Amino acid sequence: MNSPDRDNLHPVLQRIAEALERLAPAPSSAVAMDGADAFVWNPERDRLDPVHHVNRVDITLLQGISRQTETLYQNTRRFADGLPANNALLWGSRGAGKSSLVKAVHAKVNDDRGDGPRLALVEIHREDIPSLPQLLSHLRGVKRPCVLFCDDLSFDGEDASYKSLKAVLEGGIEGRPDNVIFYATSNRRHLMPRDMIENERSTAIHASEAVEEKVSLSDRFGLWLGFHNCDQDTYFAMIEGYAKRYGLDLPNEQLRAEAKEWSVTRGGRSGRVAWQYIQDLAGRLGKRLDD
Repeated sequence: MNSPDRDNLHPVLQRIAEALERLAPAPSSAVAMDGADAFVWNPERDRLDPVHHVNRVDITLLQGISRQTETLYQNTRRFADGLPANNALLWGSRGAGKSSLVKAVHAKVNDDRGDGPRLALVEIHREDIPSLPQLLSHLRGVKRPCVLFCDDLSFDGEDASYKSLKAVLEGGIEGRPDNVIFYATSNRRHLMPRDMIENERSTAIHASEAVEEKVSLSDRFGLWLGFHNCDQDTYFAMIEGYAKRYGLDLPNEQLRAEAKEWSVTRGGRSGRVAWQYIQDLAGRLGKRLDD
């Protein structure tokens, strides 16, 4: 190519380069976390979407889990104060209040800190776990403490995305950023189904080593909090607490009778079942469940 051709090509290449630069995603440092205390990670758009109204229950309304509440609150408060704290796995029965507790503790810690730096709650969906390193590259440069939260975390079959989580929790060369802690909820203590564990043990040459890699994921959580089905007294305490909070006037005997029947039709008692009954009752009474 002669010199005139090169001279004519240069401005074309420059315009192409400028166009590509405009289309390129913003660098990690451009991610802002101002104006909200909760965010949802959007890996496709490489950004944190603010959540201005978090769907949560006041911590005073959570019944039957006082030990779990106090333990998680103290761990979160220490983390927000810049002190050592553990990643937490909240495991157990469906509807027992695991995710409600994480969101309630986040709000309580911020309320108690006054003018201190606000604690951010960042939710990452289960299917986005492989993008954890990408998310942490953003959070590493943020000045505020962040609770990274994954609800209903579990792994099945040949799913290998748990390796991304293991590296983030402890094993990676960079490690977890000092301003990030990881909370997860799961119905499974070891984050994988029991039949999958037994199958790998029965077919492996070294049974004790066959599931070690996957089971050891739970060991990366320094804090384990178990949640179990509630008894009838605790269930009634939930119902009565909600009814009082939202002004749902119903004779106590009738309230308990309806709540008991509701739990029978749902096949069990839990915080979720209690809240579903309260929603039904409020609708029948023409009341709104506003905070």
